Amino acid sequence: MTLKELAALLGGELHGPEDLQITEPAKIESAKEGAITFLSNLKYKHFLEGTKASAVLLDQANESIKLPYILVPNAYAAFVQVLKIFEPELHTSIRGISEFTFIDQTAHVHETVRAAPFVYIGPNVSVGKNTILYPGVVLLDNVIVGDDCVLYPNVSVRENCIIGNRVILQNGSVVGSDGFGFAPYEGKYIKIPQMGIVRIEDDVEIGANTTLDRATLGETIVRQGTKLDNLIQIAHNVVVGKHTVMAAQSGIAGSTEVGDNVSVGGQVAIVGHIKVGDGSSIAGKSGITNNVPEKSVMWGMPAMPITKFKRMEISMRRLPQMLQRIKDLEKELNILKNELEESRGIDGQETTND
Repeated sequence: MTLKELAALLGGELHGPEDLQITEPAKIESAKEGAITFLSNLKYKHFLEGTKASAVLLDQANESIKLPYILVPNAYAAFVQVLKIFEPELHTSIRGISEFTFIDQTAHVHETVRAAPFVYIGPNVSVGKNTILYPGVVLLDNVIVGDDCVLYPNVSVRENCIIGNRVILQNGSVVGSDGFGFAPYEGKYIKIPQMGIVRIEDDVEIGANTTLDRATLGETIVRQGTKLDNLIQIAHNVVVGKHTVMAAQSGIAGSTEVGDNVSVGGQVAIVGHIKVGDGSSIAGKSGITNNVPEKSVMWGMPAMPITKFKRMEISMRRLPQMLQRIKDLEKELNILKNELEESRGIDGQETTND
């Protein structure tokens, strides 16, 4: 498209020829002629000197930049929009519903659904318009999948679970597996029936091989707009709030509630039956063992406020020097003690010179 057309789509201010043809987005260091790139901080302006890009997105006007550019409020966010504009159609190989897709006669599948070979759609399942089901997707009894969803290969959605609109489930994710519920009895563990469901609200993305356990009773819930990375475990009856992000290899134990707009780093462990307040941030490898107040920043194992953790970390790094200093002080103290004892008599009286 032309630079003018792209500026209009972005709502930006054009500085350059209207008819300049833009063929693709690209990184600033590897861009070729016809590409558009972005610069969100002018202190990195020197990268523009060697780029072969035809245009750039800027959020700060600068007359010294000779390259055609589009001025936008946020260059990084605008570049994300450009990526979406130029994103190729990823699903062209799936057309309609394959003859090798199994659809139970009681299921309701919208006519615009695309389903690859070896998809299983069970009894009373409902699949909304424009949803795409890749090979190996399994939707068990009474599952509801909304509009404009994408379920990648080998996704499993267990019975009665509910998927909202515009949800993306990456390869191998499991929605509605049994919660880890066992009751000790006479030296054994008895399985507790997991009779609840998982509910995923609109605009959620679930990473590859992430698992969401069904509730024992009631619902395990992932709220609107939340993004979960790969290899995450969400236990039974957990509630994850709106627009929360969680990095890979983290886990939340049963019946914990994570608030809205929470940021969770990788390999974080959160115990059960607690609450993480809205707007909190948890650094990677932290262990959350108690309730977290709203807008807290936590770090450590067990986790604590980040300022306290940093002070402790600095002290720990100084520990070898501190130990050496203590040893040196002990030596000096012993020397002083010996000198004092020598200045006194054996019976404790001071010696005199005759």
